[in-house]
Amino acid sequence: MTNTTAAKQPIFDASDVGDHAQGFVTASIAWVQAYWLQILIAFGIGAVIVIVLHTARRFGSKLCERPRALNGWGIVVGKAIARTGNFFIVMLAAKLVAGYSAAPGEVATTINFLFTVAAVMQAAVWVREIILGAIEHRTQSEHYSGEALLSAMGLIRLLVTFVVFAVALVVVLDNLGVNVTGLVAGLGVGGIAIGLAAQGIFADLFAALAIIFDRPFRRGDSISYDTASGSVEAIGLKSTRIRGIDGEERVISNKNILNKEILNNTQRNHRRAKFLIGVTYSTPPEVCSRIPAMLKEIVEANDKIFIRAGFTGFGASSLDFEVQFDSKGPDYGSFYDGRTAVGIAILKRLNDEKIEIAFPTQVNMMAAPDGSMVMPYPEERRSDAEATPT
Repeated sequence: MTNTTAAKQPIFDASDVGDHAQGFVTASIAWVQAYWLQILIAFGIGAVIVIVLHTARRFGSKLCERPRALNGWGIVVGKAIARTGNFFIVMLAAKLVAGYSAAPGEVATTINFLFTVAAVMQAAVWVREIILGAIEHRTQSEHYSGEALLSAMGLIRLLVTFVVFAVALVVVLDNLGVNVTGLVAGLGVGGIAIGLAAQGIFADLFAALAIIFDRPFRRGDSISYDTASGSVEAIGLKSTRIRGIDGEERVISNKNILNKEILNNTQRNHRRAKFLIGVTYSTPPEVCSRIPAMLKEIVEANDKIFIRAGFTGFGASSLDFEVQFDSKGPDYGSFYDGRTAVGIAILKRLNDEKIEIAFPTQVNMMAAPDGSMVMPYPEERRSDAEATPT
């Protein structure tokens, strides 16, 4: 039977730490005595590396002071470079010269450990700054709503920081030989729980990011979606506000608006108009053949872009012609006035040419009992006596 009162083996023994520290000091002293010249050269190389990296960091800070550097992307890169830490600079220099100076195993292991931690954390800082800087640069260049942007950026910064440094922590622990399976599983379960709890908010948030980066429209654009039209007033964290053509404010979630077909009227390079013109069947064929040329002449006289004009068919009470023309640019007011001017000019020209515009007409015919047609009016005027039956 085992003795349950026996002393348990301690998990942590302070004497082991002391032994490792003593061994590290002893190995370092022996290394300095044997390779002092290589160590001095290595320190010189390391000092040069530190100076170069500090110079690069100062260059990054100067880029941030130039608003037009590289079309704004210089500021993003500059901010990332400026966030380079001193600890990473020192450990990078030590890592690069450790091999040249023939460092003993204890020293090399220590440098590798510290460099791994410094490099992964520094990479996380760079990635976070580049992601956030890219989002801020895009939103500022596209003139998105300021208050909504501040709210969105606060949440985006928190999410990006959490995700990036969580990944960095897992990478560091994995490189140090720690089993990270449980940690990764825990982070995954936690992320799924948070995502399910706030899936509506996250859906609209990612839709807002899609609007920012994909740029289907921007603030101030005139758009049409579904059965509504209006001007975009604000693009927020959860919704987009649109001023309707009747003056009303429409609020639609970012996810829903991206699920619809969007017509960006501000990005039009032209607006097209067409008129359907019907003339009477009594119009002579030679006159009808001149109508397309007349329509072209009228359109070009009003500084519009002529597309086509021609005969389209035999209508119920008219010979139908169509003319199509474009107005340059997206301005609806200019297009509207130009269309009116062309329409009135067509009416005036047809009146001057004595060409009658058709209107709906109907002729009723009557039939006798034997099926023969009866004229709607008598062929000869008869007296009332003759017309009165006996």
